[in-house]
Amino acid sequence: MSGPWTLVCSACARTRDAAGLPGVCEACGQPYLVRYEAPPPPAPELKRLLRERVWSMWRYREWLPLAADEAPVTLGEGATPLLRLARLGERYGFRDLWVKDESQNPTGSFKARGLAVAVTRAAAAGARSFVVPTAGNAGVALAAYAARAGMAARVFAPASTPPTILAQIRAFGADLVLVAGDIGDCGKAARAYAEEHGAMDVSTLREPYRIEGKKTLGLELAEQLGWVLPDVLVYPTGGGTGLIGMWKAFQELRAGGWIRGALPRTYCVQASGCAPVVQAFATGAPSCSPWPDPTTVAAGLRVPAPLGDRLMLQVLRESGGGALAVSDEQLMSGARELETREGIDAAPEGGATLAAALALKERGILAGDERIVLFNTGAGWLYRG
Repeated sequence: MSGPWTLVCSACARTRDAAGLPGVCEACGQPYLVRYEAPPPPAPELKRLLRERVWSMWRYREWLPLAADEAPVTLGEGATPLLRLARLGERYGFRDLWVKDESQNPTGSFKARGLAVAVTRAAAAGARSFVVPTAGNAGVALAAYAARAGMAARVFAPASTPPTILAQIRAFGADLVLVAGDIGDCGKAARAYAEEHGAMDVSTLREPYRIEGKKTLGLELAEQLGWVLPDVLVYPTGGGTGLIGMWKAFQELRAGGWIRGALPRTYCVQASGCAPVVQAFATGAPSCSPWPDPTTVAAGLRVPAPLGDRLMLQVLRESGGGALAVSDEQLMSGARELETREGIDAAPEGGATLAAALALKERGILAGDERIVLFNTGAGWLYRG
């Protein structure tokens, strides 16, 4: 699929070419998605060629918005391990429990995937500088990839962001501005800065390419499991690009004949102190109502009004999955168990997935013999200190 692509609005289906620095749909303000214009998808025979490629997310360049001879802005992101949780599985009655450990990305979280693609495309289109609001990890990733591209970055972060994360943002040379409020307030500041200074706004779903980077989570997972997808995914959800991106990957793989059969039931987990997707899913709403006074120690889950709400809810419903919230006590207990019983440096968001899996099993929603994959989206050390 390398070569030409266009952008299609996820809501009104308006299309536009990919020239320049695209933001959201000009007609309705909803996110654009990338649609590739070079059918057919890569033939399954490419599986043989993949074995000869460097183990990084760019091994899937045919599924990514990258010209044939184009070199991406990269720090070696992707290629994270899929680890079996044997002790935790035995302890809690799961026969086939796994975690995709995104803490081992260059900037310590899954945000590296999306920002690598976003910076690559923006730099190629002539961007001069970047801006992003962040709950933490996106700011670290943008700072690093902007530095890698030789460009400036402004990051707006809540003053309550863990200090180690703030130190990492500064270490990569970004201009960090602390905001008294949540990520929604940071988003308003970022949009104002972009308009005034001409910086490229790479906020979640306000440009179309971070989803394409997160899509590689699904491509890697499929390859690591021999092109047979698991029964269940449990994913910590704030802005939702990973959830949306993986579902897009699965659809593209199935269209190309790379996988067959049912797609995974997908469960979104949020913190009980900020659970707009859980609330919308429970009530059958098509979109989320803003969550008042969002509070949780899991900074990445503190997203009160996600722009991708409709797309996330669509994934959950199409997959036959669901959404649930866990308390801060539960998610921190989950993180400690991943650390002490399996040696995985789990962020609070990663701990939330274990807590959610236990709750879903207790409710009879997950079976002990299903293949279940959790996602640890970041490194626990970034939240300490």
